[in-house]
Parts: sequence; C-alpha cells; structure tokens
Amino acid sequence: MQSVATIGNATLIAYDNNLPILSTDPWFGDEDDAYFGSWTLSHEIPNNYKKDILNSEYIWFSHGHPDHLNPHSMKRLEGKNLLLPDHVGSRIYDDLCKKDFNIKILPDRKWIDLNKNVQIMCITTILQDSILLMGIGNKLFINLNDAGTRGCTRFIRKEARKFLDVYLLSLSGYGDADMINCYDENENFIIPPAKNNTLVGEQLSLTAKSVNANHVIPFSSHHQYQRSDSIWAQEYVTPIHAYSIGLHEDINFIPPFVEIDCRSGCFKEIQPNKINPYIFQPEQFEDNWSDELTVEDLQVVKRYFIEKEVIFKRFGFVNFIVGKKHHSISLNKSLSKRGIQFEVPRSSLMKAVNYEIFDDLLVGNFMRTTFFGLNSLYDHDFAPLLTKYADNGKAKTEEEVSRYINEYKKRVGRQFIFETFMDKSANILNRFLTNRESRARRLIKLIYYKIK
Repeated sequence: MQSVATIGNATLIAYDNNLPILSTDPWFGDEDDAYFGSWTLSHEIPNNYKKDILNSEYIWFSHGHPDHLNPHSMKRLEGKNLLLPDHVGSRIYDDLCKKDFNIKILPDRKWIDLNKNVQIMCITTILQDSILLMGIGNKLFINLNDAGTRGCTRFIRKEARKFLDVYLLSLSGYGDADMINCYDENENFIIPPAKNNTLVGEQLSLTAKSVNANHVIPFSSHHQYQRSDSIWAQEYVTPIHAYSIGLHEDINFIPPFVEIDCRSGCFKEIQPNKINPYIFQPEQFEDNWSDELTVEDLQVVKRYFIEKEVIFKRFGFVNFIVGKKHHSISLNKSLSKRGIQFEVPRSSLMKAVNYEIFDDLLVGNFMRTTFFGLNSLYDHDFAPLLTKYADNGKAKTEEEVSRYINEYKKRVGRQFIFETFMDKSANILNRFLTNRESRARRLIKLIYYKIK
C-alpha cells in the first residue's frame, strides 16, 4: 500500500508498504523556532509523524529558509540520506557536506526512482527554490512549497498529463510570509497586500489549473508569530477556513494535515492540536533593541553590502538604525535619493550578515523597513539580487549574476524569456492594482494564468 501524509509546515511524507520512504522540508516547528525566534508552527506535529520523518529513507530539502531547512531540526537528521536540488552556487550542499550527512544532488528535470513504486523529479528555480514532483502509481503530487512555477509552468503541465490524479501542494494565503513591516519615507505604514487578499481558494484554483492539477492541498503556509516585536503581523496570517474561499467548483479541495490512500484517493484528516503560542521577548533570542553596533560591526555590515556589486550600482544608500543610532552606508552617489533603511536589533543583524541570511531578517517581520525613492523591496530587484542571487547563489558581481542567469536560461529553454516577461508584467500590475478583490485585477489574473 502506498500513501502520503501532509503535516507541519511543508512536510510531505511518502509511504510504501507502510514504511516512510521520503519526507520533505522537515521543520519541527512546534519545538524549533525560525527567523530569529519570530516563527513557530500553527499546529503540533504528532509524535508518530515525527518518528516517521526521522525514520524516512530519504529527506528532501527545497531551499534554505529556516521553516524548510531549519538548523535546529537538522541536528536530529545527522547520518540521514539527503536529497538536494541542483542549485546554482551549491550553497546548501557546501554547508551540509561538512557535516554527517549522506548527500545526493538530484539532476534537474529528470525522473529518479526511489523504489519501484515511488519516483521523484526535482526542478530548480532562478530564485534558489525548487519543486518536487512525486509520482506514486497513477497519482502525481506537485510540491511547489514556496517556489511558484516560474520557468516551468508548461513543463509541469506536460508531466501532469501522464497521471490520472494530480495534487497541488503550494504556498498560499494572505501573503505575510514576506517583508510586510514597511514604511514610506514620510513614515507612513504601507498597508501590505495581505490586508486585502481574501480569495485564497481562487488563487489556489488558478495555480492548479495552470499545471493541470485537479486537487489542491494548502501547504507551506502553516506558521504563526511568537515574538513580542513581530506579533503584530499575526493579523495577516491566513486562518485554515480561508483556504477554500473562492475555490473553483471543478477543483477538489483537500484540507491541510491529511493522510491520502494513493490507491483509492480517499483521505482522512490528521487533526493535529492547534498551538497557542507563548509570546517571547526578543531578549530570549539574544536580541536587545538597545544594543549598539561596535566599530567592527559597522565595518562588517558595510563590507557585506559594498562587496555586492549588483547592489552597489543600483542603490544610493542603505541605512541602519541599531540601538537608536543611525548609520549610513553610501553606495552609488549618483542615486542619492534611492535607498532603504532598516531598523533592527544588533544581534540578529550581525547573524544575518555574518551567515549571509539577510532574507531571514526580512521574513521575520520584526525589522522595520523604510523606502526612499522606492515602493518595495522588489524595485530594481533589491531583494532577489541581495538574498537569492548573492547570499544563496554566490553571484555578487555583474559578471557572476550574468553567468547565474544564463545557467537558468539553459535549464528552462525558450520559455525563460516568455515567463520572465509574464512575471515582470504581473509585478507591475500588482503595484497599481492593490485591491486583490477588484474585478479588473481578478480578470487580468485569470487571463495571466490561462496564457502562462
């Protein structure tokens, strides 16, 4: 008998003959915090599933965010067989190969047999995430986690046509899993898109249809906040009941946290206990908002930004407020009105810089971000250039970024230009059509997914 269970944040467990064969992105988030203590899970992981994860023959990781590849949870997996995507830059492999793991890099876009009943295919994306297709019998599970389908929509759709039932597991929800603690240069809070993003089921339906899936399971979205300086963002966390709102009638909704019989398609809910988080003070995670940067700290932070040529050329400055003291890092003097200011505790800032995990600060949502001459972190590609290409892809100069992008162009083929154009167009429209329930935006989104 083959079956699949979904539990935790983004963990899918595949069973064959009732034995756990594969587990994905195991974050034991009811015990191990993420994003400098800001995140915890929304629901407990029952002990029997924790045992199944630890006893799985293989563990697959999609990307390096700590709600997927968590440094605390990794300590329990020493000695395990790890399956990793073939990310450009090989950062995850380079970090993990120094420890006690048996690691295999999966070839991009090729089917691999784990045994006679379970096969997988890994697809990398230009933003240092990856997708896992898992075939069990005549059923296909598309584990998108946080990746989206940029560069591979039509490829996945083609593969999905080979299966009778196709299940989509994807990040969805209101959209708090990003930097939303943002202000304009007049110190006005920028209302995040998550405020008006209520038709979650519609978004899931459109994504499902774009890859030929007929079932959807909410996935990679099951977190909540637990720091006193980020708990404000709990308002934007998606409640379980919201995932089916707006769902299309021809898409079958399966609730999160289920066991699915891969022969009959029947499922039963696991019903894990909901976590009512204890609210921690930032000091419990070594963050004291009154701590100031030392002279040596400031030099390290300056070097972190200045050595990234792609940031240096596109932005005039990056400011920091740490311990109520202002620090300015001058970049491109010809762009003196274009920059970003971060107000952040010293400890988490220095960890983010020293370990090159600045994205973790952004997602934690306790850091306050202010834009000058910008509308978001995605203007002029600040966030992807800094966190995806440079930190994770090790591409810091213009030449390195060019090679980085060209490698993904080769992997994607002719679709690369088309899907890049589509995504950039969508980003522009998102900036102007901020009401996610407006008829114009919904019509444009429908057209977008149909032609994608």
